Amino acid sequence: MLELSKVSKNKNKDKKEKKNLNYQKIIDAVNRIRPRYLNLSILVTVIVISLFGLMMVYSASWYNATIYFDNRYHFVTSQFIGFILGLIVLTVAYKTDYSIFKKYYKFIAIFGILLLALVFVPGIGVSRLGAARWIGIGGFTMQPSEIAKFTFVIFAAATLAKDDFTASRFTTVLKVVGVGGVMCGLILAEPNLSITLCLAGVMFCMLFLCGARLKHLAIVVAPALVMLPALLIAEPYRIRRLVAFVDPWATPKAEGFQLIQSLFGLGNGGLFGVGWGNSTQKYMFLPFSESDFIFSIIGEEFGLIGTLMFMFALGFLVYKIFQVGINCKDRFGKFLCFGIASVIFIQSALNIAVVTGSIPPTGLPLPFISFGGTSLAVFLGAIGIVLNVHKKNLVDK
Repeated sequence: MLELSKVSKNKNKDKKEKKNLNYQKIIDAVNRIRPRYLNLSILVTVIVISLFGLMMVYSASWYNATIYFDNRYHFVTSQFIGFILGLIVLTVAYKTDYSIFKKYYKFIAIFGILLLALVFVPGIGVSRLGAARWIGIGGFTMQPSEIAKFTFVIFAAATLAKDDFTASRFTTVLKVVGVGGVMCGLILAEPNLSITLCLAGVMFCMLFLCGARLKHLAIVVAPALVMLPALLIAEPYRIRRLVAFVDPWATPKAEGFQLIQSLFGLGNGGLFGVGWGNSTQKYMFLPFSESDFIFSIIGEEFGLIGTLMFMFALGFLVYKIFQVGINCKDRFGKFLCFGIASVIFIQSALNIAVVTGSIPPTGLPLPFISFGGTSLAVFLGAIGIVLNVHKKNLVDK
């Protein structure tokens, strides 16, 4: 009996060792395939979110695309091209030493300002719905403000990280605010108040996170708060939107229409949603269902649970980018990550707040999700910079 027991124990031990050996072989195989310094948690998360965005753009747009372009794939095809271009830009950014941006940060800021100015040049600028927010060359159009946000992040990160400057010095703060103010002014002139507020929020976050003194921030923020009511009064449509936000049912067929339809979509989704592709609000009830208000379609098709999961994925991405910045020993790389994470967080928060009726309606795309090839490609490129910061930080250890 003792001998049988020993034989049985030896067999079990051999099985465990064999099982552990198989596990180790799998791990070794994965490590051979996996690039050594690639942050897979960020890369996989952003690709999954972007692919989900392609699904939602198709679901939200196929009906309008069929009506207006006689091609149900019109919007999603353009978005897919932006996704492929974005992956290429991400790869190039990942393989490019991010410190090169610090060397040319002034030229990058000037480039961003020139792009914003081009929307006002006849023959180059493209106007839609009374707003000059795009530039067009041949059949290609792009929105410069999507690029300008990240050129500002690079300029601010380099300025705040320079050895002869510190964020605690007011002159440094003024340099950042000066360039950011010029960009905000050009974007506001398009007019595009939503992107202006987003860029202003990113500017404030970067100054705060990078060590600016509170009294300096107060000096900068105070004039902006005074100007905000004046900006609302300057354009009558902004007042109408504010009134519609307070009571959308007062103008259900005018300014309040979009918010009401957005809330209908979210409410129709309930807890688990009506299922992908089964939204009814996309049938020309909800304007801009494939772009600014696509979150409402997500809520209708995937419900409260689906929207919470989506917001968790975005939050996880922002957290991982901040984590890369916190772990980076180089001040420029650290501040770059802080700025990129701030752009994603602030723009996502503003978009979701508008769609849910938490703040007055304003047009702002949802990062990685809303229709817009330029936006998707630029955001993916920014992720490539973060991945390069992560890689270089590990290599230098």
